[in-house]
Amino acid sequence: MTLTLATTQSSTTTCDALIVALMPKGKTGLELATHGITAAQSAKLLAALKALGATGRSGEVTKVTGITGIKAEVVVAVGVGDLRKKVNLDQIGAGLGNAIRALAGTKKVAIASPPEADLLRATALGAALGAYSFTAFKSDPTKAPAPVSSIVLLVPAPATAEQKAIVAEINVIAAAVNLSRDLVNTPPNALAPADLAAQAKHAVSALPVKVTIWDEKALKRDGCGGILAVGQGSANPPRLVKMEYAPRGATVKLHIVGKGITFDTGGISIKPAAGMDEMKGDMGGAAAIVGAMQAIATLGLNIKVTGWIPSAENMPSGTAQRPGDVITMFGGKTVEVLNTDAEGRLVLADALGMAALEKPDLIIDAATLTGAQRVALGSRLAGVMANDDESRALVCQAAELAGESMWPMPLPEDLRPSIDSATADIANIGDRFGGMLSAGIFLKEFIPEGQKWVHIDIAGPSFNDKGAYGYTPKGGTGSAVRTFVQVAKNLAAE
Repeated sequence: MTLTLATTQSSTTTCDALIVALMPKGKTGLELATHGITAAQSAKLLAALKALGATGRSGEVTKVTGITGIKAEVVVAVGVGDLRKKVNLDQIGAGLGNAIRALAGTKKVAIASPPEADLLRATALGAALGAYSFTAFKSDPTKAPAPVSSIVLLVPAPATAEQKAIVAEINVIAAAVNLSRDLVNTPPNALAPADLAAQAKHAVSALPVKVTIWDEKALKRDGCGGILAVGQGSANPPRLVKMEYAPRGATVKLHIVGKGITFDTGGISIKPAAGMDEMKGDMGGAAAIVGAMQAIATLGLNIKVTGWIPSAENMPSGTAQRPGDVITMFGGKTVEVLNTDAEGRLVLADALGMAALEKPDLIIDAATLTGAQRVALGSRLAGVMANDDESRALVCQAAELAGESMWPMPLPEDLRPSIDSATADIANIGDRFGGMLSAGIFLKEFIPEGQKWVHIDIAGPSFNDKGAYGYTPKGGTGSAVRTFVQVAKNLAAE
């Protein structure tokens, strides 16, 4: 699906469905917030909407057919709330996502879009992300309604350079988010660590991105004990991927790291059977790196960005690591493995240590790291921790601009003793209470003094195990891709 921009009148545009914005007016009235529709057409449309019980509430979707003078077969009114009182860009995007999902099976949709930059961006993003489905493993994909294949954003003439740039950028970002979603949704028997590495390389094959892949022999040579230990129980060996984008003249260096556990049984500390199928999504952080690197390089941002993907399959077997094992991480620190289901932090620690050697201006990692994140913040809000308040604020602000929900969290010093080990330097788990925070404290141990670092726990937001809502599908969501891209944009502009 590709977004395009046009300046034709909404009422005369040839399309299968036309989307317009609907606001409440007074206690029981309705008002269209749109353009390109005559007063007479508007009156007929509002009367039909009122008869159908439309209210204009944010996210509401109401379909009307047969409006005289409007060429589209169907008019879809999306409730946006009262824009005169308050503009909520997230709700506008979600409403457009609802409408596009409701129009699955429709080929061409036109949207009477507001021309203002922020409103146009929210409209475009919601529409583009709503037009998604994952059917790669269906024997007959045509049995399910296909997502909308063509979306035209209608703006009053003339279309400005800024509007064209917004639509072009949203096309790139939406493609990256949907790539991340596809990777998360891919079954684990089709996405072992080597497959994930190959997918990462393929995603940037036509872009100025250098890809280096460590196999198990190279990981052993370079002392990546955490990645090797997690992967040693699987018939599918681990991998580490490095993706380097370094445009000429760029000076700022950003490194991004994503956890890539392609399937997580918990290892010897095995998980309950219920819901284990969703553990194919334990590489959501890695998927975000692949999508973000593709988008950053496609947009040609003036910043050096290096993506790291430590990847393993966490399986129980006769060769798996055991609770009580002590492993030596990259850099020489030893870790006592008290719980093999706390494996993500082990693979991340190796990659963070390697990234830190290059002394970037900022390191950010994203990981489906802890169930404690979901307990603390729910399924839609990521937790952001850092060793530097300014860097944590930078990421949270970028997330807000990008339309992703993230919340700043602390790394309390009083939790540090909980990861002490009598046998090794540290243990891989700490206090059960504040588990999201103690996992962040563990990762902090592998960040050198003076190196700015931010950790994002996306355990909840990365995988939607309930019904689709707004532009968020069931399954993989593409969490953190937009935030990574926004951070890169912000740093490139400094």
